[in-house]
Amino acid sequence: MNEVVGRDDLLLVTLDTLRYDVAAELAAAGRIPHLARRLPGGVWEKRHAPGSFTYASHQAMFAGFLPTPAAPGPHPRLFAARFAGSETTAGRTYVFDTPDLVSGLAAAGYRTVCIGGVGFFNKQGALGGVLPGMFQESHWEPEFGVASPTSFEAQLARAERIVSELPVGRRLFLFLNISALHQPNWFHLHGASREAGDTRATHAAALEYVDRHIGRLFAAMSSRRRCFAVVCSDHGTAYGDDGYTGHRLGHEAVWTVPYAHFFLEPSV
Repeated sequence: MNEVVGRDDLLLVTLDTLRYDVAAELAAAGRIPHLARRLPGGVWEKRHAPGSFTYASHQAMFAGFLPTPAAPGPHPRLFAARFAGSETTAGRTYVFDTPDLVSGLAAAGYRTVCIGGVGFFNKQGALGGVLPGMFQESHWEPEFGVASPTSFEAQLARAERIVSELPVGRRLFLFLNISALHQPNWFHLHGASREAGDTRATHAAALEYVDRHIGRLFAAMSSRRRCFAVVCSDHGTAYGDDGYTGHRLGHEAVWTVPYAHFFLEPSV
């Protein structure tokens, strides 16, 4: 990462609330071809989330604690704040001297941009401004939020505009929180209804919706130079698993998340 930072653009995408088992099943079944094409070996890596809900998980990720491989460690990290005694900071780790990765990348010359999705990024109140407030530039509109059936398309249009307006010589760190997987997601499955509510099947349909459009994001982020991308979930969610519903709880469906990182080669 010491070679990547300063040379390439950077993209961090959180598929908010995406369960690992659903992501893995859809990749294996050929139902998310655009994402699967980018995944190393065509499969998601199984990892453990650093938090059980959006705010906690993103605070950790922005401090350099991306989801941890679901196997005994220690596992060297891609990014880390300079911290005496850290057992997961290795020679290839990009180490920053600021309190968080976002300001660390800004100090390294990156334009840092947040495109929000779920409520913790909506800037409608003090708490909703904490995470986007880390960035030099942040965007949120109701059309990006959980209640919009076309949220990802609206977010993509904003991302494309940001990339097109940035001077070519300026490096970009773009963070995008995709809200489509989060409840409510029933409207992504044909025949589902508000009355019946969200299910594991509507959750899967929401991921298929994201997959249909995510090529636009990858194309935009590779239009200027090579881009290093991290695509993962911040936490999962339960749909009646062992009697549990939702997240911010300690269930396997919540703690286990899909993860991948890869390069997007320049398209021009």
